[in-house]
Amino acid sequence: MNKTKRILKVPKESFLRNKLRKETRQLINEIGLRPPAPFSIMEQLAIDLLKQLEISNEYIDFTVVLIGNETWRKTVEATPFNRRLLLLPQCLKDINSCQGVFDELGLNCAGCKSCPIDDILIEAENLGYSTLVAEGTTVAIGLVEEGAIDAVIGVSCMPVLQRSFEAVTKAAVPVIGLPLMYDGCVNTKIDLKWLNDEIRTEKEDRKSKPISISGLNLQLNEFFANGALDRYFGSKSETEKLAREFLQVGGQRMRPLITALSYKAYAEDENEEVLYPLSLIIECFHKASLIHDDIEDDTDVRYDTDTVHKKHGIPHAINAGDFLIGKGYELLAQLPVDGALIARALQKVSQSHTQLTRGQGADIQFNSGKYLPGLEETLEIFQHKTGEAIKVALVMGAIIGGASNNEINILERFADYFGIAYQVRDDLNEFDEERSDEKIADFPLLVALLREHSAEHQLTEVTEFKRQIKELELDKKAHAILNQYVANCYTQLDKLENNRLRLSLYGVLGKIFKPLVVNE
Repeated sequence: MNKTKRILKVPKESFLRNKLRKETRQLINEIGLRPPAPFSIMEQLAIDLLKQLEISNEYIDFTVVLIGNETWRKTVEATPFNRRLLLLPQCLKDINSCQGVFDELGLNCAGCKSCPIDDILIEAENLGYSTLVAEGTTVAIGLVEEGAIDAVIGVSCMPVLQRSFEAVTKAAVPVIGLPLMYDGCVNTKIDLKWLNDEIRTEKEDRKSKPISISGLNLQLNEFFANGALDRYFGSKSETEKLAREFLQVGGQRMRPLITALSYKAYAEDENEEVLYPLSLIIECFHKASLIHDDIEDDTDVRYDTDTVHKKHGIPHAINAGDFLIGKGYELLAQLPVDGALIARALQKVSQSHTQLTRGQGADIQFNSGKYLPGLEETLEIFQHKTGEAIKVALVMGAIIGGASNNEINILERFADYFGIAYQVRDDLNEFDEERSDEKIADFPLLVALLREHSAEHQLTEVTEFKRQIKELELDKKAHAILNQYVANCYTQLDKLENNRLRLSLYGVLGKIFKPLVVNE
């Protein structure tokens, strides 16, 4: 949380704690500050509020915690009890009489009643909560990312709440944090009435209810893995069998996930009769592009197995890819939604299709050595290749869900930045790896940076190329470019009115461009 040295103090008097809780709630309701809010903004709000109330500024950080809680309140309260985690600290136990035992996750309470932990756990578990008695936030963040839970009510000392702020913000974890009455990690106390108030509150609010990305991903994986595809594919020809077979092979299915996510976020009444074919359309287009890309790039392995053209020959592979493109357009035309929405989606798909081929064409020229683009041209290729693929997935779901033109424009800019950042990150990841088959063309951004530094560089040997990149610190420059485009992504997300999609995409960004998180 705050990098400066301040006394991290919690008011001892319950009336003062309750007064500050009431005032921060009223403040956030008035100004409409949305989560995850930057610390600097919350800090200034806390300073101003304490001054206005004529309360000592020794409670600045406590007030920041309360302001953070209020930004997340609607999201947490809209999360069903059975999708929440209650996280308690081990230091609530009575160190002299505790009979609980520890495992890799934390404390297993023995129910000896020597401390309040057992009663708190019983209350929460009866409501449906998942519970954990452990230190730090890493486990809680992991459970949110895995889809086991959607929100956290956490109890901790002020120093841990402070240190965990950045990690929780980056992961966009909906959380209400309750500070212990005092620090020290031994036999400390919690305001039980406050905790029970937070635990017991649940409100129906669809616009604030978080979308479980991992839960949605599991739903889509089941759709692609089982016999549900029988409804959309027959077995009339070898081409159709081959296309369907590749649809069901490997991959993270990020594009259909993003499509389904944006559709769910905007649709007033989501319909599985729309959701499933919509995700299938995007996967058809994506898998077709992979089949064709593998032929163009002369790639023999995809998803740890032979590529389609390696296994079945180039003519059959091209034909299967063409079939998937046609199938995608056929399914789009048949979506059970208003024809005007289909027309808008069709326009977006066709535009992205042509942009993708432009990007792929430039990439083919680069890999053949016939074209050495500069830095701006390289970033433009990234935008066309990866940004457009993300854009069509994200925007088509939003269009069919009924998003406004303003929201769609924001999503398009976000996708452009996201595609560039994603490709830069891949360049840097591959640069840090050591592979026997690597070649200089695997690092287009770094090649462009080296040429920008000196157009006379004509390197053909990877080891010498990597040495020069490090010597000139061009890898650091690439990291700076990555950070800038990730920051651009967040800037665009903060313009979205749809909070469900905004927070979901915050979580996607936090996971994909995840910094190192140290467990507290």
